[in-house]
Amino acid sequence: MAGAGGGNSDVQWCFSQVKGAIDDDVAEADIISTVEFNHSGELLATGDKGGRVVIFQQEPESKNQPQCRGEYNVYSTFQSHEPEFDYLKSLEIEEKINKIRWLPQKNAAQFLLSTNDKTIKLWKISERDKRPEGYNLKEEDGRYRDLNTVTTLRVPVFRPMDLMVEASPRRVFSNAHTYHINSISVNSDCETYLSADDLRINLWNLEINDRSFNIVDIKPTNMEELTEVITAAEFHPNQCNTFVYSSSKGTIRLCDMRASALCDQHAKQFEEPEDPNNRSFFSEIISSISDVKFSHSGRYMMTRDYLSVKIWDLNMESRPVETYQVGNCCCADKSSLYENDCIFDKFECCWNGNDSVVMTGSYNNFFRMFDRGYRQDVTLEASRENSKPRSVLKPRKVSTGGKRKKDEISVDSLDFNKKILHTAWHPLDNIIAVATTNNLYIFQEKLN
Repeated sequence: MAGAGGGNSDVQWCFSQVKGAIDDDVAEADIISTVEFNHSGELLATGDKGGRVVIFQQEPESKNQPQCRGEYNVYSTFQSHEPEFDYLKSLEIEEKINKIRWLPQKNAAQFLLSTNDKTIKLWKISERDKRPEGYNLKEEDGRYRDLNTVTTLRVPVFRPMDLMVEASPRRVFSNAHTYHINSISVNSDCETYLSADDLRINLWNLEINDRSFNIVDIKPTNMEELTEVITAAEFHPNQCNTFVYSSSKGTIRLCDMRASALCDQHAKQFEEPEDPNNRSFFSEIISSISDVKFSHSGRYMMTRDYLSVKIWDLNMESRPVETYQVGNCCCADKSSLYENDCIFDKFECCWNGNDSVVMTGSYNNFFRMFDRGYRQDVTLEASRENSKPRSVLKPRKVSTGGKRKKDEISVDSLDFNKKILHTAWHPLDNIIAVATTNNLYIFQEKLN
Protein backbone atom coordinates (compact mmCIF):
# COMPACT_ATOMS: atom_id res chain seq x y z
CA MET A 1 0.00 0.00 0.00
CA ALA A 2 1.45 3.34 -1.04
CA GLY A 3 -0.84 5.35 1.15
CA ALA A 4 -4.18 5.65 2.84
CA GLY A 5 -6.90 8.06 1.96
CA GLY A 6 -10.35 8.51 0.55
CA GLY A 7 -11.32 4.94 1.39
CA ASN A 8 -9.01 3.65 -1.33
CA SER A 9 -5.89 1.76 -0.38
CA ASP A 10 -4.18 2.69 -3.67
CA VAL A 11 -3.95 6.41 -2.89
CA GLN A 12 -0.42 7.75 -3.30
CA TRP A 13 0.55 10.95 -1.55
CA CYS A 14 2.89 13.45 -3.14
CA PHE A 15 4.58 16.63 -1.96
CA SER A 16 2.85 19.86 -2.94
CA GLN A 17 4.25 22.77 -0.93
CA VAL A 18 6.14 23.79 2.18
CA LYS A 19 5.73 27.13 3.94
CA GLY A 20 8.10 28.71 6.42
CA ALA A 21 11.80 29.47 6.83
CA ILE A 22 14.44 26.77 6.27
CA ASP A 23 16.70 27.95 9.11
CA ASP A 24 17.66 25.44 11.79
CA ASP A 25 17.47 28.30 14.29
CA VAL A 26 13.75 28.54 14.90
CA ALA A 27 12.34 31.58 16.67
CA GLU A 28 9.86 30.63 19.39
CA ALA A 29 7.26 33.02 17.94
CA ASP A 30 7.31 31.19 14.57
CA ILE A 31 6.31 27.79 15.97
CA ILE A 32 2.94 26.77 14.51
CA SER A 33 0.36 26.03 17.22
CA THR A 34 -2.81 25.27 15.22
CA VAL A 35 -3.91 24.42 11.65
CA GLU A 36 -7.47 24.55 10.28
CA PHE A 37 -9.17 24.34 6.84
CA ASN A 38 -12.39 26.28 6.35
CA HIS A 39 -15.61 24.44 5.39
CA SER A 40 -14.96 24.57 1.64
CA GLY A 41 -11.22 23.88 1.91
CA GLU A 42 -10.44 26.99 -0.13
CA LEU A 43 -8.81 28.69 2.86
CA LEU A 44 -6.27 27.25 5.30
CA ALA A 45 -5.45 29.10 8.53
CA THR A 46 -2.47 28.64 10.82
CA GLY A 47 -1.82 30.23 14.21
CA ASP A 48 1.58 30.51 15.88
CA LYS A 49 3.15 31.18 19.26
CA GLY A 50 3.72 34.81 18.28
CA GLY A 51 -0.06 35.43 18.20
CA ARG A 52 -0.20 35.70 14.41
CA VAL A 53 -2.79 34.16 12.10
CA VAL A 54 -1.72 33.39 8.52
CA ILE A 55 -4.43 32.47 6.01
CA PHE A 56 -3.58 30.71 2.75
CA GLN A 57 -5.94 30.65 -0.22
CA GLN A 58 -6.11 27.87 -2.80
CA GLU A 59 -5.43 29.16 -6.31
CA PRO A 60 -7.88 28.16 -9.08
CA GLU A 61 -6.94 24.99 -10.98
CA SER A 62 -4.85 25.48 -14.08
CA LYS A 63 -6.58 24.44 -17.31
CA ASN A 64 -3.20 23.51 -18.76
CA GLN A 65 -2.44 21.19 -15.83
CA PRO A 66 -5.75 19.73 -14.63
CA GLN A 67 -3.90 17.02 -12.69
CA CYS A 68 -2.31 19.69 -10.48
CA ARG A 69 -4.79 21.16 -8.05
CA GLY A 70 -4.35 24.78 -7.07
CA GLU A 71 -1.56 25.64 -4.69
CA TYR A 72 -2.09 27.56 -1.46
CA ASN A 73 -0.64 31.07 -1.33
CA VAL A 74 -0.70 33.69 1.42
CA TYR A 75 -4.07 35.44 1.45
CA SER A 76 -3.91 37.42 4.68
CA THR A 77 -1.65 37.77 7.73
CA PHE A 78 -2.64 39.59 10.89
CA GLN A 79 -1.74 39.86 14.56
CA SER A 80 -4.60 38.20 16.41
CA HIS A 81 -3.36 38.41 20.01
CA GLU A 82 -0.73 40.42 21.88
CA PRO A 83 1.06 39.43 25.09
CA GLU A 84 -0.83 40.70 28.15
CA PHE A 85 -0.27 40.86 31.88
CA ASP A 86 -2.82 39.91 34.53
CA TYR A 87 -2.07 42.41 37.30
CA LEU A 88 -4.39 40.76 39.81
CA LYS A 89 -2.63 37.41 39.58
CA SER A 90 0.78 38.72 38.49
CA LEU A 91 0.76 36.39 35.51
CA GLU A 92 1.86 36.91 31.93
CA ILE A 93 -0.73 35.87 29.34
CA GLU A 94 0.97 34.46 26.26
CA GLU A 95 -0.06 35.60 22.80
CA LYS A 96 0.14 32.02 21.48
CA ILE A 97 -2.89 30.98 19.38
CA ASN A 98 -4.31 27.78 20.92
CA LYS A 99 -7.15 27.15 18.46
CA ILE A 100 -8.72 28.53 15.29
CA ARG A 101 -12.25 27.63 14.19
CA TRP A 102 -13.95 28.82 11.00
CA LEU A 103 -17.61 29.80 10.93
CA PRO A 104 -19.73 28.57 8.00
CA GLN A 105 -19.73 31.21 5.25
CA LYS A 106 -22.96 33.20 4.93
CA ASN A 107 -21.91 36.09 2.68
CA ALA A 108 -18.87 37.36 0.77
CA ALA A 109 -16.86 37.72 3.99
CA GLN A 110 -15.31 34.92 6.04
CA PHE A 111 -15.39 34.75 9.84
CA LEU A 112 -13.13 32.84 12.22
CA LEU A 113 -12.63 32.47 15.96
CA SER A 114 -9.13 32.50 17.40
CA THR A 115 -8.14 32.08 21.04
CA ASN A 116 -5.10 32.29 23.28
CA ASP A 117 -5.11 31.14 26.91
CA LYS A 118 -7.70 33.68 28.07
CA THR A 119 -9.32 35.68 25.25
CA ILE A 120 -11.35 34.59 22.22
CA LYS A 121 -11.73 36.91 19.23
CA LEU A 122 -14.12 36.84 16.29
CA TRP A 123 -12.42 38.06 13.10
CA LYS A 124 -14.01 39.16 9.84
CA ILE A 125 -11.90 38.52 6.72
CA SER A 126 -13.16 40.58 3.79
CA GLU A 127 -11.94 41.67 0.35
CA ARG A 128 -11.94 45.16 -1.09
CA ASP A 129 -11.18 45.85 -4.75
CA LYS A 130 -12.94 49.22 -5.17
CA ARG A 131 -12.53 52.56 -3.46
CA PRO A 132 -14.76 55.64 -3.39
CA GLU A 133 -13.47 58.80 -5.06
CA GLY A 134 -14.87 62.28 -5.61
CA TYR A 135 -15.86 63.36 -2.12
CA ASN A 136 -17.28 66.85 -1.75
CA LEU A 137 -15.80 67.66 1.65
CA LYS A 138 -12.58 65.61 1.57
CA GLU A 139 -9.49 65.53 -0.60
CA GLU A 140 -8.38 62.18 -2.04
CA ASP A 141 -5.74 61.85 0.71
CA GLY A 142 -8.42 62.21 3.42
CA ARG A 143 -7.79 65.85 4.42
CA TYR A 144 -10.93 67.98 4.86
CA ARG A 145 -11.40 70.77 2.32
CA ASP A 146 -12.04 74.41 3.14
CA LEU A 147 -15.83 74.78 2.83
CA ASN A 148 -15.37 78.13 1.09
CA THR A 149 -13.68 76.37 -1.84
CA VAL A 150 -16.60 74.00 -2.40
CA THR A 151 -18.53 75.53 -5.30
CA THR A 152 -19.99 72.45 -7.04
CA LEU A 153 -21.68 69.29 -5.91
CA ARG A 154 -20.09 66.01 -7.03
CA VAL A 155 -21.45 62.47 -6.88
CA PRO A 156 -18.80 60.11 -5.41
CA VAL A 157 -17.98 57.08 -7.57
CA PHE A 158 -16.27 53.71 -6.96
CA ARG A 159 -12.99 53.11 -8.81
CA PRO A 160 -11.20 49.75 -9.19
CA MET A 161 -8.14 49.23 -7.00
CA ASP A 162 -5.70 46.44 -6.20
CA LEU A 163 -7.32 43.69 -4.16
CA MET A 164 -6.92 44.28 -0.45
CA VAL A 165 -7.79 41.69 2.19
CA GLU A 166 -8.80 43.18 5.52
CA ALA A 167 -8.96 41.36 8.86
CA SER A 168 -11.01 43.23 11.45
CA PRO A 169 -11.95 42.12 14.98
CA ARG A 170 -15.75 42.08 15.35
CA ARG A 171 -16.07 40.73 18.90
CA VAL A 172 -13.73 40.10 21.83
CA PHE A 173 -14.88 37.46 24.33
CA SER A 174 -12.85 37.80 27.52
CA ASN A 175 -12.84 37.49 31.33
CA ALA A 176 -14.75 34.20 31.38
CA HIS A 177 -11.95 31.68 32.03
CA THR A 178 -9.86 31.34 35.17
CA TYR A 179 -7.76 28.58 33.62
CA HIS A 180 -6.17 28.18 30.19
CA ILE A 181 -8.54 27.71 27.24
CA ASN A 182 -7.79 24.44 25.43
CA SER A 183 -10.78 24.18 23.04
CA ILE A 184 -13.32 26.19 21.11
CA SER A 185 -16.06 24.65 18.98
CA VAL A 186 -18.75 26.30 16.83
CA ASN A 187 -22.25 24.88 17.19
CA SER A 188 -24.22 23.59 14.21
CA ASP A 189 -26.86 26.27 14.90
CA CYS A 190 -24.20 28.82 13.77
CA GLU A 191 -25.31 31.10 16.61
CA THR A 192 -23.39 29.75 19.59
CA TYR A 193 -20.02 28.23 20.41
CA LEU A 194 -18.33 26.67 23.42
CA SER A 195 -14.98 27.36 25.02
CA ALA A 196 -13.32 24.95 27.45
CA ASP A 197 -10.55 25.30 29.99
CA ASP A 198 -9.16 22.80 32.51
CA LEU A 199 -12.21 22.83 34.78
CA ARG A 200 -15.09 24.62 33.03
CA ILE A 201 -16.93 24.81 29.72
CA ASN A 202 -18.76 28.02 28.75
CA LEU A 203 -21.44 28.57 26.12
CA TRP A 204 -21.35 31.85 24.17
CA ASN A 205 -23.61 33.57 21.68
CA LEU A 206 -21.58 34.90 18.76
CA GLU A 207 -23.46 38.22 18.94
CA ILE A 208 -23.02 38.75 22.71
CA ASN A 209 -19.54 39.18 24.16
CA ASP A 210 -20.23 40.47 27.67
CA ARG A 211 -21.68 37.27 29.12
CA SER A 212 -21.54 33.51 28.73
CA PHE A 213 -23.28 30.55 30.34
CA ASN A 214 -21.34 27.99 32.34
CA ILE A 215 -22.50 24.55 31.14
CA VAL A 216 -19.88 22.29 32.77
CA ASP A 217 -18.01 22.88 36.02
CA ILE A 218 -15.89 20.05 37.45
CA LYS A 219 -14.02 22.22 39.97
CA PRO A 220 -14.23 20.57 43.42
CA THR A 221 -14.92 22.63 46.53
CA ASN A 222 -11.51 21.60 47.84
CA MET A 223 -8.87 21.76 45.09
CA GLU A 224 -6.88 19.03 46.87
CA GLU A 225 -9.63 16.64 45.80
CA LEU A 226 -9.08 17.41 42.12
CA THR A 227 -8.50 14.14 40.23
CA GLU A 228 -8.96 15.10 36.57
CA VAL A 229 -9.10 18.05 34.20
CA ILE A 230 -10.89 18.74 30.91
CA THR A 231 -8.54 18.28 27.96
CA ALA A 232 -10.77 18.90 24.90
CA ALA A 233 -14.40 19.61 23.99
CA GLU A 234 -16.43 19.66 20.78
CA PHE A 235 -20.00 20.17 19.60
CA HIS A 236 -21.79 17.45 17.61
CA PRO A 237 -21.76 18.34 13.87
CA ASN A 238 -25.55 17.96 13.44
CA GLN A 239 -27.22 18.02 16.87
CA CYS A 240 -26.96 21.50 18.36
CA ASN A 241 -27.86 20.25 21.87
CA THR A 242 -25.07 17.65 22.09
CA PHE A 243 -21.38 18.06 22.91
CA VAL A 244 -18.57 15.92 24.31
CA TYR A 245 -15.59 16.64 26.49
CA SER A 246 -12.60 14.46 27.29
CA SER A 247 -10.56 14.23 30.48
CA SER A 248 -7.04 13.53 31.64
CA LYS A 249 -8.29 10.21 33.04
CA GLY A 250 -9.10 8.89 29.56
CA THR A 251 -12.89 9.26 29.79
CA ILE A 252 -15.18 11.01 27.31
CA ARG A 253 -18.50 12.40 28.48
CA LEU A 254 -21.37 13.18 26.14
CA CYS A 255 -23.77 15.85 27.42
CA ASP A 256 -27.25 16.89 26.32
CA MET A 257 -28.08 20.54 26.95
CA ARG A 258 -31.81 19.76 26.83
CA ALA A 259 -31.51 17.83 30.11
CA SER A 260 -30.42 20.75 32.29
CA ALA A 261 -28.75 24.14 32.15
CA LEU A 262 -25.66 22.82 33.96
CA CYS A 263 -24.45 19.62 32.29
CA ASP A 264 -22.50 18.21 35.24
CA GLN A 265 -24.53 15.00 34.85
CA HIS A 266 -23.50 13.47 31.53
CA ALA A 267 -25.86 11.54 29.26
CA LYS A 268 -23.18 8.99 28.30
CA GLN A 269 -19.67 8.15 29.43
CA PHE A 270 -17.22 6.43 27.11
CA GLU A 271 -14.38 4.64 28.85
CA GLU A 272 -12.31 1.59 28.10
CA PRO A 273 -11.58 -0.63 31.13
CA GLU A 274 -7.91 -0.64 32.04
CA ASP A 275 -5.99 -3.89 31.89
CA PRO A 276 -4.45 -4.34 35.41
CA ASN A 277 -1.51 -6.23 33.87
CA ASN A 278 -0.46 -3.16 31.87
CA ARG A 279 -0.61 -0.73 34.78
CA SER A 280 2.56 1.26 35.44
CA PHE A 281 3.78 4.58 36.80
CA PHE A 282 3.05 6.16 33.40
CA SER A 283 -0.45 4.71 32.90
CA GLU A 284 -2.35 7.80 34.01
CA ILE A 285 -0.21 10.15 31.92
CA ILE A 286 -0.45 8.18 28.67
CA SER A 287 -4.18 7.54 29.06
CA SER A 288 -4.94 11.29 29.08
CA ILE A 289 -6.89 12.24 25.94
CA SER A 290 -5.31 15.10 23.99
CA ASP A 291 -7.95 15.49 21.27
CA VAL A 292 -11.54 14.49 20.49
CA LYS A 293 -13.24 14.88 17.09
CA PHE A 294 -16.69 13.88 15.85
CA SER A 295 -16.88 12.28 12.42
CA HIS A 296 -18.57 14.40 9.74
CA SER A 297 -21.55 12.04 9.83
CA GLY A 298 -21.90 12.47 13.60
CA ARG A 299 -22.11 8.69 14.15
CA TYR A 300 -18.56 8.21 15.42
CA MET A 301 -16.07 10.00 17.60
CA MET A 302 -12.29 9.81 17.50
CA THR A 303 -9.98 10.29 20.48
CA ARG A 304 -6.21 10.54 20.63
CA ASP A 305 -4.19 9.54 23.67
CA TYR A 306 -0.41 9.29 23.81
CA LEU A 307 -0.14 5.80 22.30
CA SER A 308 -3.24 5.33 20.20
CA VAL A 309 -6.17 6.62 18.19
CA LYS A 310 -9.57 5.19 19.15
CA ILE A 311 -12.84 5.29 17.22
CA TRP A 312 -16.00 5.18 19.32
CA ASP A 313 -19.55 4.47 18.14
CA LEU A 314 -21.86 6.90 19.95
CA ASN A 315 -24.24 3.99 20.53
CA MET A 316 -21.64 1.92 22.43
CA GLU A 317 -20.01 3.29 25.55
CA SER A 318 -18.19 0.21 26.88
CA ARG A 319 -15.25 0.13 24.48
CA PRO A 320 -14.02 1.65 21.19
CA VAL A 321 -14.99 -0.09 17.96
CA GLU A 322 -11.52 0.51 16.51
CA THR A 323 -8.11 1.07 18.12
CA TYR A 324 -4.99 2.03 16.17
CA GLN A 325 -1.55 2.05 17.78
CA VAL A 326 0.34 5.14 16.67
CA GLY A 327 3.66 3.31 16.62
CA ASN A 328 6.95 4.94 17.46
CA CYS A 329 5.62 6.33 20.78
CA CYS A 330 4.97 2.71 21.84
CA CYS A 331 8.47 1.54 21.00
CA ALA A 332 10.35 4.23 22.90
CA ASP A 333 11.42 4.02 26.54
CA LYS A 334 8.76 5.71 28.69
CA SER A 335 11.30 6.81 31.31
CA SER A 336 13.34 8.84 28.85
CA LEU A 337 10.14 10.29 27.35
CA TYR A 338 9.10 11.32 30.86
CA GLU A 339 12.48 12.90 31.62
CA ASN A 340 12.47 15.04 28.46
CA ASP A 341 8.75 15.92 28.91
CA CYS A 342 7.78 14.35 25.57
CA ILE A 343 5.29 12.11 27.34
CA PHE A 344 3.17 15.24 27.98
CA ASP A 345 2.96 16.18 24.26
CA LYS A 346 -0.59 16.75 23.04
CA PHE A 347 -1.15 15.28 19.57
CA GLU A 348 -4.23 16.17 17.53
CA CYS A 349 -6.12 13.96 15.08
CA CYS A 350 -8.43 14.51 12.10
CA TRP A 351 -10.85 12.73 9.75
CA ASN A 352 -10.81 12.77 5.97
CA GLY A 353 -13.84 14.14 4.12
CA ASN A 354 -15.87 10.90 4.09
CA ASP A 355 -14.73 9.55 7.50
CA SER A 356 -13.00 6.53 5.96
CA VAL A 357 -9.45 7.51 6.98
CA VAL A 358 -8.03 9.13 10.13
CA MET A 359 -4.71 10.90 10.53
CA THR A 360 -2.51 11.91 13.45
CA GLY A 361 1.04 13.08 14.00
CA SER A 362 4.01 11.48 15.72
CA TYR A 363 7.74 11.99 16.34
CA ASN A 364 10.61 12.35 13.87
CA ASN A 365 8.21 14.44 11.73
CA PHE A 366 6.25 11.28 10.96
CA PHE A 367 2.49 11.25 10.57
CA ARG A 368 0.21 8.23 10.45
CA MET A 369 -2.90 7.41 8.42
CA PHE A 370 -5.30 4.60 9.22
CA ASP A 371 -7.70 3.36 6.53
CA ARG A 372 -10.76 2.13 8.42
CA GLY A 373 -12.29 0.13 5.58
CA TYR A 374 -9.17 -1.70 4.41
CA ARG A 375 -7.71 -1.96 7.94
CA GLN A 376 -4.41 -0.66 6.58
CA ASP A 377 -2.09 2.01 7.88
CA VAL A 378 0.87 3.94 6.59
CA THR A 379 3.59 6.11 8.14
CA LEU A 380 4.77 9.08 6.08
CA GLU A 381 7.37 11.76 6.75
CA ALA A 382 7.26 15.54 6.33
CA SER A 383 10.80 16.39 5.31
CA ARG A 384 12.51 18.91 3.05
CA GLU A 385 14.49 16.01 1.59
CA ASN A 386 11.26 14.82 -0.06
CA SER A 387 10.23 18.29 -1.16
CA LYS A 388 10.59 17.99 -4.93
CA PRO A 389 7.33 19.05 -6.59
CA ARG A 390 4.95 16.09 -7.10
CA SER A 391 7.46 13.62 -5.60
CA VAL A 392 5.68 10.58 -4.13
CA LEU A 393 6.06 10.04 -0.37
CA LYS A 394 7.61 6.70 0.50
CA PRO A 395 6.13 4.82 3.48
CA ARG A 396 8.46 4.77 6.48
CA LYS A 397 8.84 1.89 8.92
CA VAL A 398 10.21 1.89 12.44
CA SER A 399 12.15 -1.15 13.62
CA THR A 400 10.65 -2.48 16.86
CA GLY A 401 13.65 -4.56 17.87
CA GLY A 402 15.65 -7.49 16.60
CA LYS A 403 17.34 -7.30 13.22
CA ARG A 404 16.60 -4.07 11.37
CA LYS A 405 15.43 -4.54 7.80
CA LYS A 406 16.46 -2.38 4.87
CA ASP A 407 14.72 1.03 4.81
CA GLU A 408 13.63 0.61 8.44
CA ILE A 409 14.50 3.24 11.05
CA SER A 410 15.60 2.17 14.51
CA VAL A 411 13.77 3.60 17.51
CA ASP A 412 17.06 4.94 18.90
CA SER A 413 17.60 7.16 15.86
CA LEU A 414 14.17 8.85 16.10
CA ASP A 415 14.36 12.58 16.81
CA PHE A 416 11.82 13.31 19.55
CA ASN A 417 12.37 17.06 19.19
CA LYS A 418 10.85 16.87 15.71
CA LYS A 419 7.15 16.26 16.19
CA ILE A 420 3.90 16.76 14.31
CA LEU A 421 1.25 17.85 16.80
CA HIS A 422 -1.12 19.64 14.41
CA THR A 423 -2.69 18.21 11.25
CA ALA A 424 -5.70 19.08 9.08
CA TRP A 425 -7.49 17.36 6.19
CA HIS A 426 -9.26 19.19 3.35
CA PRO A 427 -13.03 18.60 3.81
CA LEU A 428 -13.61 17.63 0.16
CA ASP A 429 -10.32 16.53 -1.42
CA ASN A 430 -7.32 14.40 -0.53
CA ILE A 431 -5.20 17.38 0.48
CA ILE A 432 -3.60 17.47 3.93
CA ALA A 433 -1.73 20.11 5.93
CA VAL A 434 0.88 19.07 8.46
CA ALA A 435 2.72 21.42 10.85
CA THR A 436 6.33 20.66 11.81
CA THR A 437 7.66 23.23 14.30
CA ASN A 438 7.75 26.38 12.09
CA ASN A 439 6.99 24.77 8.70
CA LEU A 440 3.65 23.93 7.12
CA TYR A 441 3.74 21.02 4.66
CA ILE A 442 0.93 20.48 2.18
CA PHE A 443 0.56 17.07 0.53
CA GLN A 444 -2.01 15.89 -1.98
CA GLU A 445 -3.12 12.73 -3.68
CA LYS A 446 -1.11 11.92 -6.78
CA LEU A 447 -3.39 12.08 -9.81
CA ASN A 448 -2.47 10.12 -12.93
